[in-house]
Amino acid sequence: MGSCKNGGESKPSSQLDGETANRVFEFTNDLVDESSPYLLQHAHNPVDWRPWAPDALDTAQKTDQLIVLSIGYSSCHWCHVMEEESFEDIEVAALMNENFVNIKVDREERPDLDQVYQTALKLVSGNGGWPLNAILLPDGKPVYLGTYHTKEEWMAVLSKFSSEYKNNPDKIKEYAALLTEGVQDFYELPTSTKGLTDSRVIVESGIAKWSNSWDKTWGGDTGNQKFVGPAKLNMLLDYGVLENDESAEHHVELTLEKVAMGGIYDHIGGGFFRYSTDPYWKTPHFEKMLYDNAQLIQIYAKAYQVMSNPLFKDVVYKTFGFLKDEMRNPNGGYYSSMDADSNGKEGGYYIWQKDDLRSVLQEGYPLFAEYFNIKDEEELQEGGFVPYTTMQGSAFADANDLSAEEFNKKKETWEKALVSHRESRKRPSIDDKVITSWNALLIDGYIQAYRTFDDQVFLTEAQKVFDFLMSHNYDGKRLLHSFKEEGSRQEVFLEDYAFMAKSALGLYEVTLKPNYLDVAKRLLNMAMARFTDESGMYAYSESDELITKIINIPDGVLPSANAIMAQLLFKIGHMEYNKGFLQKSDDMLSMTTNGINENIEFYGTWASLMLHKAYPYLEIVVVGENAASVISEIDNYPFSNTLLVGSLTESDLSIFDGRYVEGETFIYVCENKTCKLPVTTIPDFLKQMASFGHPSF
Repeated sequence: MGSCKNGGESKPSSQLDGETANRVFEFTNDLVDESSPYLLQHAHNPVDWRPWAPDALDTAQKTDQLIVLSIGYSSCHWCHVMEEESFEDIEVAALMNENFVNIKVDREERPDLDQVYQTALKLVSGNGGWPLNAILLPDGKPVYLGTYHTKEEWMAVLSKFSSEYKNNPDKIKEYAALLTEGVQDFYELPTSTKGLTDSRVIVESGIAKWSNSWDKTWGGDTGNQKFVGPAKLNMLLDYGVLENDESAEHHVELTLEKVAMGGIYDHIGGGFFRYSTDPYWKTPHFEKMLYDNAQLIQIYAKAYQVMSNPLFKDVVYKTFGFLKDEMRNPNGGYYSSMDADSNGKEGGYYIWQKDDLRSVLQEGYPLFAEYFNIKDEEELQEGGFVPYTTMQGSAFADANDLSAEEFNKKKETWEKALVSHRESRKRPSIDDKVITSWNALLIDGYIQAYRTFDDQVFLTEAQKVFDFLMSHNYDGKRLLHSFKEEGSRQEVFLEDYAFMAKSALGLYEVTLKPNYLDVAKRLLNMAMARFTDESGMYAYSESDELITKIINIPDGVLPSANAIMAQLLFKIGHMEYNKGFLQKSDDMLSMTTNGINENIEFYGTWASLMLHKAYPYLEIVVVGENAASVISEIDNYPFSNTLLVGSLTESDLSIFDGRYVEGETFIYVCENKTCKLPVTTIPDFLKQMASFGHPSF
């Protein structure tokens, strides 16, 4: 059964409106007034779709009708397939309209709804995905959940539950109550905490257990399908540096190499697809999501700092170029996704036929085909090829009696020719929502690239994205989850505040501009006020309309928003000497110790914070008129477990108190309120780091 697993100039999806502007539609439903590209795709289905809104839920209650809830997103291949097979079908629509209140949801606009019903789906089937198609009681409790269905399967499901609800409503309600209780239990948090005295043992134990599932040949975790998982690789890289653990560092490098060489990476145009449909990273699921590319820029840039692997630098720059060219709006925000489908075919924009390659590349074809595995046994089941390689460029060049420079020039020639040819194809549509949390992740990625490569282009772009979000996704009183021209979405979630505060703090750290720190602190305090929960964690949303309160702890495709909150409390707590923040961070972290110990691969962001407890955490404070250039030089070193902050002037921030001397620039290194004497040169600073026993030395 198919599903999108849960785990010229490009045109945004508004082009769909342009293509259909002059058409006369036989059917129009309530989605026509929405701004979401995904919902607009369904606005002319014969199904009487409605958006998730109080009036739709009220209708279900008043008429005592079951609800069909269908959740997807605009770039999801199997969502398109089910629309074409079922939701555009008159017979299916008649069955749905007669017996159900039908609600469509864009999971990118309402991740809270998606999480609740994905949880229910996983409880009954073991895994989730999109499209998610659920049947709910009028009060929202689920009675059935599934993903993609053929027309016949879907009609059978509809008929069965419509009949059951009419003939045996008590039985249906009893089952729905039990399933809802299971969903509510899933979000229950542990009431007892273990403390953090054994942090090092907990992390080491977690990594040892996780390592049993590492794919030692192809990288990543063993399995028939593979997601990259940047959060866990980020943590493992830090652990490898702190422990000088070659096996940990090797697994990170192997994974990133195989991903960058595989078909999950677009070798022609740059950027990453969502996941691999095989264990070898060869054949992707063809959506390109902003959140994946944002996090992968960050981990590749960070890994380059440690490993100096030239492939990683190439990937960062090429992905940066792809994002700017294909997914950026003119004012600085980045769109959410590119469709998997083109011209009605999954991957149609990216798959190559031999004849096309021969025609475009001419005499360059044989070498291209050898490097990118264009051979009969690699042909996709549906025909065509996705370029991937099993050799680093330098090794391939040596094997073919070419210098690295000669081979790189050939690659550039191939890529330019194929990009030009590919532009003649129908482009995948783009979902032009600008999602706050995903753009904040991109800012983090660009900040890391700036720190690694000392290239102003990354910092400039990070600041432009931040400025866009502050202008369009923030009204001075609250953030919005997403922005779209002429859109009216008002939802906001913990991830928006947490990720945005983190990106503001990151910009402060590299620019030393206090206004960024002010924004970070303001957003953190707003998040604490809005989403506080008696559990000790923070709720995902402020909404009380769902069947359960959502408190997310593990990482998903995004880092855990609660883990980011705990990291912010830890870091700002150190900067302000705020004992309350530091204690709150510890309290939150202590609730995740069992998760880190047993399933660290799902708790990577938490484990990154636990490393601060497991190993000495150093404060590097630079104060004086040359602080910016000194910090830029320090950034050349791959320090883990350090807070690096600076100020050009006298500051009332606690960490700078009494440290500014006019005409001087001092570097202070401290651990647990114990500081060395200030120094003025990088060599003396490095000696101090070594004297503290920092593992980089």
